[in-house]
Amino acid sequence: MFTLLRPEDNIRLAVRLESAFPQCTRYMVVVSANGRQDTEESVVLGMDFNPSDSSCSIGMVLPLWTDTRIHLDESIHVFKPVSVQAMWSALQSLHKACEVARCHNYFPGSLFLTWVSYYQSRVSSDQARINEWNAMQDVQSHRADSPVLFSEVPTERERTERLIKTRLREIMMQKDLENVTSKDIRTELEMQMVCNLREFKEYIDNEMIVILGQMDRPTEIFEHVYLGSEWNASNLEELQNTGVQYILNVTREIDNFFPSLFEYHNIRVYDEEATDLLAYWNDTYKFISRAKKAGAKCLVHCKMGVSRSASTVIAYAMKEYGWDLEQAFEYVKERRVVTKPNPSFMRQLEEYQGILMQFKMLFVTYSVVAGHVAKYLMCKCRQLSDHILLLKSKL
Repeated sequence: MFTLLRPEDNIRLAVRLESAFPQCTRYMVVVSANGRQDTEESVVLGMDFNPSDSSCSIGMVLPLWTDTRIHLDESIHVFKPVSVQAMWSALQSLHKACEVARCHNYFPGSLFLTWVSYYQSRVSSDQARINEWNAMQDVQSHRADSPVLFSEVPTERERTERLIKTRLREIMMQKDLENVTSKDIRTELEMQMVCNLREFKEYIDNEMIVILGQMDRPTEIFEHVYLGSEWNASNLEELQNTGVQYILNVTREIDNFFPSLFEYHNIRVYDEEATDLLAYWNDTYKFISRAKKAGAKCLVHCKMGVSRSASTVIAYAMKEYGWDLEQAFEYVKERRVVTKPNPSFMRQLEEYQGILMQFKMLFVTYSVVAGHVAKYLMCKCRQLSDHILLLKSKL
């Protein structure tokens, strides 16, 4: 670990964390240094230890800015220390570092924390470890949660609905859905649960629609781009059969299911009017383009493959093929009929169309100017050449 640090930096805390890989060891390390303003600046490093060769690598770099917030939440696990005592030490150290950042107003783009680039350039953990760090930043952990001591006891109806949801998915996965009716499925469900579910009919019908949407196959939009749902992202056999190697996860609520098998890129947003999805489309374009360049296929998914991921694929099509919004939207919707970006995303796509159009006009203008300059230079070269030949003839 120490060989990866700069000599002038200090380790304020090193806490061992749980890992999804039993053989691996992970540490959250808080590193501090004196900045240009002679104040203490801190960064959180994610360190991965490989037991096979005892090597250490950096898998995550997280600067502590003035707006960084530390939360202890029962449903969102940023880092999960191996013990309660370790968690308490981590919280104290992080709160202290964040308080210093707020006191001195450390913000991105300023002269503070410029030294963090040293560690960012040295992220070298393998992709599976990097995926694990990214996956745990913002979403509900798939590992068992800590016991909840004070929580509301679910009602009898809530417990029944949970059981219905689980059994319903199992039944629908086993049935040939082209040859059964919704009534057949409800009857099967009542037989398994040994009770009359008439009062839950509306709930069951709604859940059927959700499950059907999740179970639908991903839609091939382009040869290298598939558009799908959470179900598609969790179906390993289907992913392997379609040749997907890259997965673009455009959700805040869904974790990466197979971080050691696929290359992931996460856009952690909700399907809400306030979400600024446009801000991510440059990064999503680069990720999909990387998959295309590698000769691989990329699955772009959100919860249902309707709004967030569909908007992202439309934006990709506009930039990649030079299409306007109407053409890109109709192309995607023709292939995936459930495509329906929320109104805010549609406005952002219109704004993105304007940005791309301005860029195209600038490029055309640059090309025209460059052409004129080239002609002028060629003309001057000819004149100079003629002048040199004339001088040689006189000599």
